[in-house]
Amino acid sequence: MAVLSDPVSDFLTRLKNASAAGNESFTAPFSKQKAEIARILKEEGYIWNYETKTEGQFPQLEVKVRYSDTGEAVLHGLKRVSKPGLRQYVGSGEIPRVLSGLGIAILSTSKGLMTGSKARKAKLGGEHLANIW
Repeated sequence: MAVLSDPVSDFLTRLKNASAAGNESFTAPFSKQKAEIARILKEEGYIWNYETKTEGQFPQLEVKVRYSDTGEAVLHGLKRVSKPGLRQYVGSGEIPRVLSGLGIAILSTSKGLMTGSKARKAKLGGEHLANIW
């Protein structure tokens, strides 16, 4: 098993690959940050649900991917912005609008993980983790 230097990027890649392949769900190793990202994705309608499985030696996060009525994936794309080698921080006035408001930006703020629009309203900046559309 390979050691991951960027577990958030691994989680987002699993999500993108599962939705592109038409898989109903996927699992990823559990972490609090990944669970918070899954919570945001559920609130914004990109996934159906997520749950923590504690049956094995290590807990797993199972995510159910969402599709439209025609079978097309709701998630069209994503981009990991801040990486371990180059962190990207934004102030509250610098938070980008993804596809003119059709997508979301996920930020890690001092009040926890939140979408870019919520961070802008709360006048909070932070680490710009990813853009999802």
